Amino acid sequence: MIAERKRTFLLGIDVGTSAVKVALVEVATGAVVATASYPETEERGIKSVEPGWAEQDPEQWWADVQTAVHGLREQSACDLHAVEAIGITYQMHGLVITDREQHLLRDAIIWCDSRAVPEGARALQAIGKEKCLHHLLNYPGNFTAAKLAWVRRQEPAVYARIDKAMLPGDYIALRLSGEVTSTVSMLSEGVFWDFRAHRLSQEILDFFEFDDRFFAETRPVFATHGNLAATVAEALQLTPGIPITYKAGDQLNNALSLNVLQPGEIAATAGTSGVIYAVTDQLVYDPLSRINSFAHVNHDPEQTRIGLLLCINGAGISNRWIRDCTGAQHSYVQMNEMAATVPAGADGLLYFPFGNGAERMLENGIIHAGFWEIDLNRHRTAHLYRAVQEGIAFAFRYGLDIMRANGLRAKVVKAGKANLFLSRVFAEVFVNVTGLTLELYHTDASVGAAIGAGIGLGIYTEANAFENLRQAAVITPDAVQHGHYETIYQDWLKKLDQQILQNK
Repeated sequence: MIAERKRTFLLGIDVGTSAVKVALVEVATGAVVATASYPETEERGIKSVEPGWAEQDPEQWWADVQTAVHGLREQSACDLHAVEAIGITYQMHGLVITDREQHLLRDAIIWCDSRAVPEGARALQAIGKEKCLHHLLNYPGNFTAAKLAWVRRQEPAVYARIDKAMLPGDYIALRLSGEVTSTVSMLSEGVFWDFRAHRLSQEILDFFEFDDRFFAETRPVFATHGNLAATVAEALQLTPGIPITYKAGDQLNNALSLNVLQPGEIAATAGTSGVIYAVTDQLVYDPLSRINSFAHVNHDPEQTRIGLLLCINGAGISNRWIRDCTGAQHSYVQMNEMAATVPAGADGLLYFPFGNGAERMLENGIIHAGFWEIDLNRHRTAHLYRAVQEGIAFAFRYGLDIMRANGLRAKVVKAGKANLFLSRVFAEVFVNVTGLTLELYHTDASVGAAIGAGIGLGIYTEANAFENLRQAAVITPDAVQHGHYETIYQDWLKKLDQQILQNK
């Protein structure tokens, strides 16, 4: 009698802005065995004690990770002791700082926080635009380096106690393993990395007077980033010592989950923020740093793989905001159905989704969100829902045109069938205003993190890791609808330009 082979699994953890999601993927088949998220229905809030500020408590992330992992056990009969490796993905660009005892020194300053824009501007002026773009591929902006500089200037007592500065995913790995590591991708998304010298940027360190001991040892994305501590393993009912073999920011991971790894391929996501992410094999950058260039998950000195990232801060958060403002009386499914009852263009109602911090594609401008041309006799709740989704799609088009001006020639974009892409209205507006063919797939960030863990463990290769990736739908542009939305978009663009001029 042949003994039955033991089933083994990979655990993916997605530390998002709104919730933590986890997935259990079977090693042998690549099948998703179970998923869980926490909070399950509500969404985690953002602390904004001053205009433009955005913070979250990393201890809350850690608590949510633990609750979500326990939720996997409740949803599946699988033995979590059979998990072989862990992968982590996380909200990008945040700053988490700890002392020598690995205790948090303050809440995390997260990706959509705008307070550090002046710090980035000082560095840009001192270092010079050409040098920043040539070496960092970005302006310092309000990325992690600028956030750390803000702490140094505004909270010197806190700054004096820093032992390690890290990204959100680093902190979760620290809580799992007791170890802090970094990657070139992580350092590049914080604008700490010099792509020409292949090291931490001496210009950034010198200008901001950062101590390089703040930054942990750099390892490849697909490598061991610590092993599960015994006490944590006992609490989560996992096996002590299993490795964390993958860590990557959410947009890099979204691309990985869609098998977007090679030059010319592009991915999109429409969660709290909206992103288009294109892969290139060149060290390229936008002259105004409206789009950003980061090391992709498979980048190394011998194989250049750069992710060109366009970000819209106010995407899914706009959808949540309008739901809350209308009394949260409708589910997102109902909102999508109601939006579909309104004609294209929402009877003249326009929405601008720029109310979630400084927008990089608007040169770090703070434009704010808002509606134009509300007619109290015509526009109802369904119009608001449709206008918000159309406005987000128009913002994608605005950013895509910047990417096209920088050489993007792709005609197809891949996305997970999740978040705003669950809305037929949004997907069709996105396709018809951008002119891109949209391929939707059954995957999500936590599944991508699990697959990444399998690559890091050596179970999968880039060639076979996505054999089980299933396509959900293909939506192509319609010539008539494309022309119709082009007219509406040009009206939207004209009013956006007016807003930008007023804010200068």
